[in-house]
Amino acid sequence: MISGSGLYAVAKAMAPLYFAMAVGYASVRWWRAFTPEQCAGLNHFVAVLAMPLLIFRMVAGNNPYAMTLRLLLADSLQKLLLLAALLAWALRRSRRDASHSSASSLSPLAWAVTMFSLATLPNTVIMGVPLLDGMYGASGGRHMVQIVFLQFAVWYNVVVFLYETIAAARSCAVAPLPRLEGDASTGTNVSISMPPPSEGNDNETVDPAPPTAPKEDAEIANVDVATYRLDVEAQEEEGAAVPPMPPPPAVKVVMVMAGKKLMKVPSTYASFLGLLWSLISFRCGIKMPTIVDDSLSVISITAVGLSMFSIGTFMARQTRFISCGYRMAIVSTLIRFLIGPITMGATSLVVGLHGTLLHIAIVQAALPLAVLSFVYAEEYKLHADIMSTGVIVGNFVSVPVTIVYYILLGL
Repeated sequence: MISGSGLYAVAKAMAPLYFAMAVGYASVRWWRAFTPEQCAGLNHFVAVLAMPLLIFRMVAGNNPYAMTLRLLLADSLQKLLLLAALLAWALRRSRRDASHSSASSLSPLAWAVTMFSLATLPNTVIMGVPLLDGMYGASGGRHMVQIVFLQFAVWYNVVVFLYETIAAARSCAVAPLPRLEGDASTGTNVSISMPPPSEGNDNETVDPAPPTAPKEDAEIANVDVATYRLDVEAQEEEGAAVPPMPPPPAVKVVMVMAGKKLMKVPSTYASFLGLLWSLISFRCGIKMPTIVDDSLSVISITAVGLSMFSIGTFMARQTRFISCGYRMAIVSTLIRFLIGPITMGATSLVVGLHGTLLHIAIVQAALPLAVLSFVYAEEYKLHADIMSTGVIVGNFVSVPVTIVYYILLGL
C-alpha cells in the first residue's frame, strides 16, 4: 500500500500547480492584470520557448541504452492502435460529410487529435514520478522517465504534426491559390476564388491557422469572393458556361505543407537534438557542461508553472468554470481514467508484461492529462476548453483513481 510519505510527495507536487493556476485565474478575473492578447502571448512563449527547452533537458538526460523495451513497446502499441482507430473514424466521418465544406470536414480530425491526447498522454513528469515512487519505489520513477522520453521524442511530435495538418488544410480551404480558366480561342480568363468555409463549432474554428502559419497564408486569404460571383453572373447573362468550383486541396499537398511547418516547430528540434545528445553523451560518457545546463534550466523550469498559469487565465476568460460543459467533462474524464488504462493493460499483456512492470504500465496510464496537451490545444485553438477541463479535473481525481488501480492490481 502507498505510504503516507508517498501521498505527501504527491501533494507537494500538486500544490504548486494549483497555486500557479489560481494566481493566473485571479490575475485576469479579479485583478484585470492581463489582456486576452497578453494571455495569448504568454501561452505562445510557453509553446515556442519554455516547453522546447524542457523537452530537450528531459530527453537529453535519459539513458537510451538502459531502457525497458517491453514497457516502451506496450506504450507505443497502445498509442498506435488508438491513433489508427481514431484516424480511421475521422476518415470515415469526413467522407460521410463530404457534401459539406472543407472546414467542416476537418472537425472529425480535430476530435481525433483531442481524443488521442486525452487517452494516451498522461502527466508523467509532475504527477507520475512522485506517485509511482511512492507506490513502487525507485523503479517506478525510473520507468516513468523512460515513458516521458518516448512521449517527448515521438508522440508530441505526432500530435503537433496532426495539428499542423489541420492548420494547413484550413489554410488551403480558406485561401486556395487562384486558378485561371478560360476559353483558349477567345483568350478570356476567369478568376475563381473559393468561398469561405461554413461556420462550425466555435471551439474548432476560432483561428483558421495557428501562430506558426506563415504570413503568406494570411495574405492569400484576403481574396474577394465577389470576384467569382460577378464573373459568374456576367457569364450567365452572356449564356456562357459557369466554371466549376475548384476541388478541395489534395491530401498530399496538405501533408507536405504540414511537414514543412512541423520542421519549423521548436519542440521538434528540441526532441531530436535531445535524443542526439543522449545517444552521444551516454555512449561516450560525456556530461553537459554545467554552465550550459544551468542556462537552459533557467527558462525550462518555468514551463510547467507558466502552463498552469495559462490554464488559469484561460478559465478566467470563460463564462463557466467548466468551460466545455459538464457532459463533455464527464466524457473526457472517462476517456482519461478508463479507456487509457484498459487499452494500456491490453497491450501490456500482448507484449508479455507481468508483475510490477504490468502494474506500473497501467497505473501510469491513469495519471491526469499532461499540461502540455493544453498548451498545444490553446496554441492551435482546437478544443482548449476540453483540455483545460481535463487537466483541472484530472489533477483532482487522479490520486484516488490511481490508488484504486493500485489496490485492484495488488489483489
